[in-house]
Amino acid sequence: MQRLTVRQLARSDNFARAILLGMLCLAPVSMAKAADTVKVTPLGSHDGEFCGRDRALVFEDPNGTRVLYDVGQTVAGVDDKRLGEIDLVLVSHMHGDHVGDRHVKAANAGTCAQPAVSESALPETLSVKIAVARKARIITGSEMPKFFSAKLKSAGGNAEDAVLVRFGGSVTEKGITFTTVPATHSNGIAPGMIGGSLGESMEAAGVSAYAGPPTGYVMTFSNGLVVYLSGDTGITAEQKTTVAAHYKPQLVVMNIGDTYTTGPKEAAYVINELIQPGSVIASHANEAATENGLVRAGSKTQSFIEHSNVPVHLPLSGRTMSFDKTGKCVDGCQKQ
Repeated sequence: MQRLTVRQLARSDNFARAILLGMLCLAPVSMAKAADTVKVTPLGSHDGEFCGRDRALVFEDPNGTRVLYDVGQTVAGVDDKRLGEIDLVLVSHMHGDHVGDRHVKAANAGTCAQPAVSESALPETLSVKIAVARKARIITGSEMPKFFSAKLKSAGGNAEDAVLVRFGGSVTEKGITFTTVPATHSNGIAPGMIGGSLGESMEAAGVSAYAGPPTGYVMTFSNGLVVYLSGDTGITAEQKTTVAAHYKPQLVVMNIGDTYTTGPKEAAYVINELIQPGSVIASHANEAATENGLVRAGSKTQSFIEHSNVPVHLPLSGRTMSFDKTGKCVDGCQKQ
């Protein structure tokens, strides 16, 4: 076969055909690759930052299903345009900074360290309000579905949209499989979420309602990506025997804030020794973790990054990250 130089090829019809053929061959591959990723969008208090009260993450399956995890206090109510369509809502436990007892009026209110969470969402909670407004289902374990069923009904929603999944079991909704896994934390329902005279009596007595044990989650997406959401927890044996050994997550969302959850070194131990995923998203740092999108020196978040053996991705508010089925970030993640 005669070999043509680049100059000769450029003068021939073969050159144009080669370019056209290359475009036709590569385009489907690129489109398939983009369509086969799980997108994760943090909804924090300040644009482009990882701040003190940030909890909320929106996961989008390749099939378009959107899951809101631990809405917390940084979503600006049901009309927050960043929410988009929400199909499913996950709540790890009933504490206000996760279920949403109050929230910011608008993004960038207050400071990154102390966002202005001025708007009350009680007694319904922001999780319930969003579920009703978006016609979404709420998936929880323990005794939490009973609470959400009653709240959905009183807020004008469908009581049956509170979905139960207990430890060791699973439920599949809109192409995504969910299971709950143990977390070591407390899980009381605050009197303000109860409301009325009962809530007032509970407040006066200094007690909260029983909601069963708190949970973490394992989600299996339609592209095969398995994600572990730690929730508020300390180190547990189940992180190795159940989460790692059985579910084998490739991506972890790990709470690192210390005092109320695992600290940064403890969280890194969970990642390095117990679960060993492909990568991890830091969460629940309880600090202004970044400035201008870069991790702050001396922060707990920096300590977690330094002690982790896998790539750590920061949940910068409004910045969408895309993960393939191995847990590798293929788009939108900022190098630290």
